[in-house]
Amino acid sequence: MKTITLGAALFLAISGAGWAAEGPGAHFVENWDLDGDGAVTVVEARERRSDVFASFDANEDGFLDAEEYVLFDEARAQDQAANEPQGMGRGAGNPANGMALDVNDTDGDGKVSEAEFLDNAQAWIEMIDRNGDGVVTMADFGQRR
Repeated sequence: MKTITLGAALFLAISGAGWAAEGPGAHFVENWDLDGDGAVTVVEARERRSDVFASFDANEDGFLDAEEYVLFDEARAQDQAANEPQGMGRGAGNPANGMALDVNDTDGDGKVSEAEFLDNAQAWIEMIDRNGDGVVTMADFGQRR
């Protein structure tokens, strides 16, 4: 059995990779663009969400329960505070909104199954993708014009 502290450390390690781009959306693209082409696809989001899910499913039961979700929320908040420009990425299109328990608990049972979490990758990318081109790039972040 793993501990949630290990999950939080893994999430922060996943999200702290380190390429040089800066500005709104850079941290998101840096961490979710698995092939390094500057665009996050649904396939990439689903794969990374699988990694994130595994890192926070402390009891390895295939669900993120409310207790595990509290630590997941804390890790996401710390990551965002440390890596997003002040005042950026906190609006309706904030990627963190698509990771929330209430968004991912599609059957309303108070916990999120791995299938629920992975199946929400499509809607999550669509939520962030402002220009509707099917991928998320840095152009999908920043002030709306």
